[in-house]
Amino acid sequence: MRIVALSRSFCARSMLLCEVTGPLQHRSFQHDFVPRDPNDKPKKYKYPAFYDPYGPRTPPSEKIIQLAERIVALTPEERCQIGPALAQKLTLPKLQHISTEGMDLAAQAAPAGGAKAEEKKAEKTAFDVKLEKFDAAAKIKVIKEVRAFTNLGLKEAKDLVEKVPALLKQGVTKVEAAEIIEKIKAAGGVATME
Repeated sequence: MRIVALSRSFCARSMLLCEVTGPLQHRSFQHDFVPRDPNDKPKKYKYPAFYDPYGPRTPPSEKIIQLAERIVALTPEERCQIGPALAQKLTLPKLQHISTEGMDLAAQAAPAGGAKAEEKKAEKTAFDVKLEKFDAAAKIKVIKEVRAFTNLGLKEAKDLVEKVPALLKQGVTKVEAAEIIEKIKAAGGVATME
């Protein structure tokens, strides 16, 4: 009974409140905008000639400017020699040969002549080692040897050995390829150099 009386008094108060304040007010979005003075002139921004994400740089020294002028004065043939000469002086590492195995470059390349192709084959410095076959009894030894000279885990090495003929290592020197072939042969497998 007491609960009913409390609820009635609450409803009466809320009705009285609604009559005093009226319906709920609608308030639209009001942003924090301060209107500018119509008599003000628009601001002009100076944009840089180009965007430099690293910020402003100090101007080059006089020595660098003189060096650039001397390079510009060189003939095109002499300019081509700058890169290799700097690489030799600074002892930069040589660039690795990119393998084009599996790419169909013969259709795109113009026929150059048989002599040039033979010279390129004679100058070959990077070799691939391919596992041809192995004894079933020596499978574990072959897997261990494959793991020794590659960075493969046990499962990856096992999968590689099981799908013979498989390419074991690419772009190695002739000496390193011969060592790998000897190790595979000692383990009970047959590998070739391509």
